[in-house]
Amino acid sequence: MDFPLYAPAEEHDMLRETIRALADEKIAPRAAETDETEEFPWDVYKALVAADLHAVHVPEEYGGAGADALATVIVIEEVARACASSSLIPAVNKLGTVPLLLSASADLKARYLAPVARGDAMFSYALSEGEAGSDAAAMRTRAVLDGDHYVVNGTKMWITNAGVSEYYTLMAVTDPTAGPRGISAFIVEKSDEGVSFGPKEKKLGIKGSPTRQVILENVRIPASRMIGDPGTGFKTALATLDHTRITIAAQALGIAQGALDYAIGYVKERKQFGRPIADFQGLQFMVADMAMKLEAARQLTYHAAAKSELAMHGQPQKDLTFLSSAAKCAASDAAMEITTDAVQLLGGYGYTRDFPVERMMRDAKITQIYEGTNQIQRMVMARQLLK
Repeated sequence: MDFPLYAPAEEHDMLRETIRALADEKIAPRAAETDETEEFPWDVYKALVAADLHAVHVPEEYGGAGADALATVIVIEEVARACASSSLIPAVNKLGTVPLLLSASADLKARYLAPVARGDAMFSYALSEGEAGSDAAAMRTRAVLDGDHYVVNGTKMWITNAGVSEYYTLMAVTDPTAGPRGISAFIVEKSDEGVSFGPKEKKLGIKGSPTRQVILENVRIPASRMIGDPGTGFKTALATLDHTRITIAAQALGIAQGALDYAIGYVKERKQFGRPIADFQGLQFMVADMAMKLEAARQLTYHAAAKSELAMHGQPQKDLTFLSSAAKCAASDAAMEITTDAVQLLGGYGYTRDFPVERMMRDAKITQIYEGTNQIQRMVMARQLLK
């Protein structure tokens, strides 16, 4: 019986070759320095823009590449294999713009997606607050209607690429009496009067991607910049995460692949007791387990990406929420285990900054935390299974 092979298409494989070549040439050589200096890698951004790989998911009608969800995963994965900080360029551009793709008016989509597609602007996502992380509905940022504007006050925390992004998808309370149904989504521009940013957080990893507070003091936003109807913001936020948790899974896969590739190269070269340490069965079993965990997480992530693509094109997938949480959770847990083992395989060298695996181990940790901690992912999965 003839059936299509359960695998990415030839175009996906060609895309991987293209992005890997770019990553090896332009991104990997800069990764250690980006981590060390904690500066946003503008040269990497320009290289991604030149190759049209900075926001591949933007539909062609807005000047984008129109890549499907799996192609987007492959781009993020291959950039992350070289540099996790840089992989947040395509990942966060997707996170910031999916709310528009899901819920915004035609006018807002045309106005804000085109500059992102051209590489003139990046888009960040402002949901979390100091007291509203896992419990995002507890947010305190307020948007009060005043004529044909909303006046916004509040502080958003942990915002990836804050300060370098031109645009922000912001969630704020418009009706304090309505709980999660009183939250609305807006587009905020960096240049809006009253928008400022906190100092860069001093972080364990992903140091080339700034994480800052977004501070809003009497920011007047035209009512036309609301994404969707009043009170639909939280619903849009959750629907967005069903698609974008998969991009975090992709980032985790890339980090883990980079660490595994490096460790395999190392154990084949390193000699002890007169032979390569790759000859020792204890280490062979470690490498086998690392590769097995990675491939299992990759297949789950690609499956989730296929479902995400169908859902984005109007075919609801009842298991998308479960699969995107499962992919994010499995891939990030695998990445933490694989990078930790890679450090172990390099021994004392693995613990030094002269080798990339300690950076990969530090970078992997955040994938278990952001876009919903893995504890929250398990709650989401259980709720889907038991409802």
